[in-house]
Amino acid sequence: MTTDNFEITDEQRDYSSLGLDENPFPYSPVPSDDPEVYCGQDHVANAVSDTVSSVLSTGKSKHLVITGKYGNGKSHTLKYARSLVRDRGDVLVGYVAQPGEGFLDVYHEFMYDLGFDRVQELAYEFLSHVARKHTETNPMGASSMKSLINEGEILLSELVPEAVQLLSDVTKFADFARAIVHMVYEDTNLYAWQWLTAEGIRYEQRKEMEIHSALDDDTMGVRAFTALKNMLLELGYTGVFVFVDEFESVARLSPKNEQSTLNSLRHLMDQNSSGLSMMFGCAPEVWQEIMSEYHAFSERIGREVSLRPMTEEHLETLVDSYLDLASDDPVSVADVFEEDSLQLILQSSQGNVRQALSICSYTVDDAAERGRANIDAEIIQEVVS
Repeated sequence: MTTDNFEITDEQRDYSSLGLDENPFPYSPVPSDDPEVYCGQDHVANAVSDTVSSVLSTGKSKHLVITGKYGNGKSHTLKYARSLVRDRGDVLVGYVAQPGEGFLDVYHEFMYDLGFDRVQELAYEFLSHVARKHTETNPMGASSMKSLINEGEILLSELVPEAVQLLSDVTKFADFARAIVHMVYEDTNLYAWQWLTAEGIRYEQRKEMEIHSALDDDTMGVRAFTALKNMLLELGYTGVFVFVDEFESVARLSPKNEQSTLNSLRHLMDQNSSGLSMMFGCAPEVWQEIMSEYHAFSERIGREVSLRPMTEEHLETLVDSYLDLASDDPVSVADVFEEDSLQLILQSSQGNVRQALSICSYTVDDAAERGRANIDAEIIQEVVS
């Protein structure tokens, strides 16, 4: 067998003929966790901004669903919004790629997105909160609390009973309180993490932490999520933001499981009138079905906003934003793409963001390979045909 037909190299392509240092467009336009460019639309950005701002300014819960066909930017919008909110010190933010088989899966994915280290940090934050109340020390946050424990200035044996009692009072969930506190013990923190993420642990492991219940159904998931949020409010956080993508997948569940999932989300919203914001990305036809069949859930969502297919003006703005990433010198759309080529991209992609970015990526490579100074309709036509 010969490989003479294959030419595989790690040599980088030269994009200088186009005035670019690199190809800024993704070959597979799947949104990154921290998107550098927002390729959505102003009315959607305004709806997201209003939802987030309302929660931050009032503390009251507010929810939003973003609808749009596949490739029109729902995931991108959710991830971009998450990246903007995540850096704030007064909120907790989690992303759920899809709702799975029920609310317990939503809760599990949310906790995993937070991660072991972040949840352990919250445990130390709560202990520092308790230490300020019940000791003469004044630890301000997780790191100073950890130092005081390691140096022996605060004994866990004296602080933990107070912490479990206070957190039980705050959350009305003693097992959750014990699991959080056990996140600071080296010998049980992995068990505590498994319980908190609804992975399931053996009875003997629960007994070691004096945890009596199993976190194994949607009702317990709602209870644990609410307990986490109430702990955060006790610590002075403004609230929790949950971004749930591909919500249309609930339509693939059995009618019983679909109703159970939506009922659990409704109960979560009902039990958390403050400090919670949920944003869903959903295909429009599924959202219409949910609105018609599950009023009790859909009425809890404050607003629906729809991503529409791109216009030529929107496509030009999108391409311009990506080109800004590809050169130290200012490069405009007109410098790289002829006007009729953008029209052809819009027509070929039917206004779909994902397809348009993919076409742009391959045509930039093709033009650079030929040493072309710009991209015309002929190159576009060859790529899309």
